[in-house]
Amino acid sequence: MAAIEIVKGYLPGALGRVAELHGDYYHRHWGFGLFFEAKVAIELAEFLKRYDEARDGFWTARRNGRIEGTITLDGLHAGKQGAHLRWFILSDALRGQGAGNLLFDAALGFCRERGYDKVYLWTFEGLHAARHLYEKNGFRLVEEHRGSQWGVEVNEQRFECRLSAG
Repeated sequence: MAAIEIVKGYLPGALGRVAELHGDYYHRHWGFGLFFEAKVAIELAEFLKRYDEARDGFWTARRNGRIEGTITLDGLHAGKQGAHLRWFILSDALRGQGAGNLLFDAALGFCRERGYDKVYLWTFEGLHAARHLYEKNGFRLVEEHRGSQWGVEVNEQRFECRLSAG
């Protein structure tokens, strides 16, 4: 089996592939539809257009040259609100093979290098493997409520990870 390669920065086709991975997975497992996939594509496109390598991070996990996973770190408001971890996804081809750990190591290492105090993410109840990875990396549930920011009503959850003693 080919090795997993973690690549930092934009790659041609990444925007479409990230939207595809999210659209496919969340439709099959949670019934999310066009609203969600379009939201991912629009918000990721907006992020990539203002991407600043000194502040933000965008990593892909590739196997045989194909993007099979991603994680993004939006540092735009890192000083006041914390860095925002977004668009973490793995294809079925990479789940359970350590790619998630590699992506988290890259993103959190970047945050520590930049001196970010806090990282947060939004998710929803029921993504057990992802939650395990979040908690393994120091994230703690800090907020939970019913909501439909992704087009389907779920128990939305905010996790935070403190990277400094502050």
